[in-house]
Amino acid sequence: MSYFHVINTIKDALLLEPFCNTVTEGDLYEVDLKKQTIFPLSHLVVNSASFEENVIRFNVSIIAMDIVDISKDVEYTVFRGNDNEQDVLNTQLLLLNRVYERISRGDIYSANFQIDGGNTCEPFRERHENNLAGWTMTFDVLTPNEMTICNVPN
Repeated sequence: MSYFHVINTIKDALLLEPFCNTVTEGDLYEVDLKKQTIFPLSHLVVNSASFEENVIRFNVSIIAMDIVDISKDVEYTVFRGNDNEQDVLNTQLLLLNRVYERISRGDIYSANFQIDGGNTCEPFRERHENNLAGWTMTFDVLTPNEMTICNVPN
C-alpha cells in the first residue's frame, strides 16, 4: 500500500489548497490540458522507488501550473510584461511551499510518511499549447517497508 499511500497523501494535501483545482497523476501528456476549468492544476509523478533496509524511498515530483493570461490592455512594462506570468509563478510556488511544509512537519507528518532531505523547485514557462507556467518540485518520501521474508516458500 505504500505507493497508494504516497500519491493519495500528496493528492489530499494539494486539494486542500486554494490555488489547486485539480490533481492528476502519471503521464502528463495524457492529461487533457485543453480544458481551462481544471486549472490551476497539480500533477504528481513518482520518478523512482528504491528499497532501503526498513523503508521504501520514493522520489516524487509535483508539477504545479496555471494558465498565463495575456492582457488586452495597452499597458506594457518591460519588467511585468502584459500577462500574469509572475502572478502564476508566485501562487504556484506558494502552493508548493505550503504543501511541502504540511507534509514535512505539519498535520500530515507521521511515522508512516516522512520527507527525507530537502526539495528542489524549478520554474517553467510556456509549456504546452495553452501557455502554462509554474514550478516542478522534487523531493524524497520515506515510507515503512512492510514486506516480510517470513513465510516465504523455499
